[in-house]
Amino acid sequence: TVRTALRRMGYANDDMSAHGFRAIARTLIAERLPGIPSEVVEAQLDLPADSARHTEVTHGRELFAKIGCVDCHTPGTLYGTPDTTRMLSGSELGWVGPWGVSYPRNLTPDSTHGIGAWTEAQIATAIRTGVRPDGSPILPPMPWPAYGIGLTEDEALAIAAYLKTIPPITHQAPSVIPPGQPITGAALMFPPPPAWDAQNLPPPPPTTP
Repeated sequence: TVRTALRRMGYANDDMSAHGFRAIARTLIAERLPGIPSEVVEAQLDLPADSARHTEVTHGRELFAKIGCVDCHTPGTLYGTPDTTRMLSGSELGWVGPWGVSYPRNLTPDSTHGIGAWTEAQIATAIRTGVRPDGSPILPPMPWPAYGIGLTEDEALAIAAYLKTIPPITHQAPSVIPPGQPITGAALMFPPPPAWDAQNLPPPPPTTP
């Protein structure tokens, strides 16, 4: 069976749920055998295509609603009115910290500026480890350490499945501004930390004139 084959190949273990097996199998098939229709893939997994996928996506949507990504990644949310016509398309409101200035990225399946080219397994890894497929880190305020503890692999894969179903929107969030570089555009800036909070923090980077 597919489950047995994945175990032998080292991609799965006995504790992984059916959702996890499906996501990994889909990813491997998409990478190694591109162009195969989804209904053929689901048939090879011995699962009803529509019902299995619907259950996973529904579960992912419910989990996603609880972890707060809409707040930063949807324009207007932090101003009290999320723009549902551009849901999760990224924001141009920056976050300033010791890491520089970071911007919430486009989480829609747009293949150029969003995560459309990422596999579901890659999305799940980014959610739980803060590492993109190219190896670059996801900067604060993305709370991936909390997701790594609070979400199982299967839950992250369900969220990834849901993100693949939302409408793609073409929008490129601004690039990260490195520490010490001049800040352009709108940004949320935290004040210097009080003495208690600053006890074990590294010194701030020098400011570039």
